[in-house]
Amino acid sequence: MNLPDRHLLMGMALGAACATALAAIGPGMVVEAFGDETPTGIDASKLVRYENKFYEVSHDDSISTDPILTTRVKKVEAGRVSYVTITNTASGTYSSDALFSNHVQYPGVDVTGIYPQPANEFSYWSHGHWTTVITRSANSFIMRSWRN
Repeated sequence: MNLPDRHLLMGMALGAACATALAAIGPGMVVEAFGDETPTGIDASKLVRYENKFYEVSHDDSISTDPILTTRVKKVEAGRVSYVTITNTASGTYSSDALFSNHVQYPGVDVTGIYPQPANEFSYWSHGHWTTVITRSANSFIMRSWRN
């Protein structure tokens, strides 16, 4: 029967002792941080997400936001199926398809598209082709690869 030698047993014992000591100590001193500044930029109460795009929607006081009737209809165009929400309020009838379209404007309603912030783009040569890494502000990245 083969038993581990004493160097391996000493390493295992020392590793277990260190792990136990680190677990007992914990993460150390934790300091709570609070920001004193008010956030700047986009007002989150006006932010709307529609078809994976973000929009800032604001309206006049004359526009009612209380729905009287809401209907969802199926829209088929060029073989593509989508769903449109139509809402009747005291101030008028509004469609989600038209609300976020560049070609339709509702009086008293202002819809502004919010585009992602510019990204850093890094390219490198790997395995015979260029690979690009695009970083975004949300601590994520997009990787593209193409061959010549």
